[in-house]
Amino acid sequence: MRKLPLYLVLCAGAALSAYPFLWMVGTAFKTLPEATTPGLTLFPQQWQWRNIADTFRAAPFGRYFFNSFFVAGSVSAAVMLTSLMAGYAFARLEFRGRTAIFALVLATMMVPFEVTLIPNFVLIGKLGWYNTYWALIVPWCASAFSIFLMRQAFLGLPGDFFDAAKVDGCGHLRFLFRIAAPLVKPMLATVGLFAFLGSYNAVLWPLVVTTDEAMRVVQVGLTAFSGDAGVRLNLLMCASAIVILPTVALYFAAQRHVVEESLSAGIKG
Repeated sequence: MRKLPLYLVLCAGAALSAYPFLWMVGTAFKTLPEATTPGLTLFPQQWQWRNIADTFRAAPFGRYFFNSFFVAGSVSAAVMLTSLMAGYAFARLEFRGRTAIFALVLATMMVPFEVTLIPNFVLIGKLGWYNTYWALIVPWCASAFSIFLMRQAFLGLPGDFFDAAKVDGCGHLRFLFRIAAPLVKPMLATVGLFAFLGSYNAVLWPLVVTTDEAMRVVQVGLTAFSGDAGVRLNLLMCASAIVILPTVALYFAAQRHVVEESLSAGIKG
């Protein structure tokens, strides 16, 4: 009973957090007049299942999903590779200026995205990458935060591992991919998850570097339900519920690795 107030507060917080998602799902299956009627009603009087078909007819969401998965998957793979190699180099390799270079990499985290938007756009135009996958993928193939995470993961590995591998004739690359990478797999999965979600949820950059309908991603495709006549709120919520499903599924799939990394971060010795 002494913990009852704590449970009540936690339940209230959970309800407040869940309400917007329940409202989104409920509105997705309402008629347009019912969806635009002010009120706190969660679920429709009659479920409009045809809203799903109407959503996919309103815009080529099949193409949008392909673009989003292709771009987000490519960015995730590139970030995992660059972060793995750069993090290992900053953690285990001895070279002149290592500390200064790492500090410079961390300093890039302080630069807002809006500052680099125009220079990156100009560079994309000069390279002839406008309206191409290169523009959506290449600028995000490396992440300073991911490099920092991987460096900390490699610093947590005992140095005896590399010494033993070196005695057996193992070089840096072989040690990295055959021994070190499997040992930091939870952190690598976390880096990949962050990279995928960041790329999948991006709106401003894809909106700036693409105008062709075939190159649009799902987040930009949500704007198809807003026009001069107003917002088709029920279809917009239906599309939003469909768009959010892959991220929820990916989080649950990678949750075990994220939890493992969070727990191991507090274990010393």
